[in-house]
Amino acid sequence: MPEPADIPVFVLCGGLGTRLGDATAQRPKPMLEIGDRPMLTHVMGCYDRHGFRRFVLCAGHKAEAISAYFLNFAAIHSDFTVDLRARTVSYHQTGYTPDWDVTVAHTGARAMTGCRLARATARYLGHAEHFAVTYGDGLTDADLGAELAFHLGHDRIGTVLGVNTPSQFGRLELHEEGRAGFAEKPVSAADWISGGFFLFRRRFLDYLVADEGSVLERGPLPRLAADSELMVFPWQGYWSCVDTVPDHQRAVQLWETGAAPWRC
Repeated sequence: MPEPADIPVFVLCGGLGTRLGDATAQRPKPMLEIGDRPMLTHVMGCYDRHGFRRFVLCAGHKAEAISAYFLNFAAIHSDFTVDLRARTVSYHQTGYTPDWDVTVAHTGARAMTGCRLARATARYLGHAEHFAVTYGDGLTDADLGAELAFHLGHDRIGTVLGVNTPSQFGRLELHEEGRAGFAEKPVSAADWISGGFFLFRRRFLDYLVADEGSVLERGPLPRLAADSELMVFPWQGYWSCVDTVPDHQRAVQLWETGAAPWRC
């Protein structure tokens, strides 16, 4: 049975991030900082805490920002000494350096999510039988190791993390004689959504197409579900999608106050 370290994680991090306005004009959304580092590394940390260490970053919009960050990771996060005469650089271990194998895959500035995944898996899946897929803006304290065990325990092609989140609006409860009760942003046991942390068997490649307009959530995933090949791993802990300015502000506040549930 494969271990988490054997599972490549494909991170979709090439979208335009238009809901964040000017913040993503010069960099992709996953490179927005939470604390002292990009959100993308927080997402990778959600996997790292459960033993995953192989990452393929499916870059597109402003991909050069992702490339530059990882190419210069040691210089950004370590002390270093430059011998100007010999033109050499020595890095000093001054903090935690994650044991990650990171591939930046340039999947096209205009490609949609399904196309990005098709292009990246064609190049970098290799002989792996299973692989993980997520987005560069999702944060969670989910037990992704347990999700992997669940995935390996059934014979369907895919597994998705199902999350139970509060409603965007308060819910009115109707009582006798028109009396109203009110629940502030309640959580309904029936309201499950995709948390975006997926695991797939290699057979999922048959559902992917490298057409630039292919959207993962509108083609491959609905067809997989229609074929009864997608299982749900339910999680009722913390999950957040950093999709808007308020989302980002909340994530920053949680991190800076030491209350971030996804903190390793």
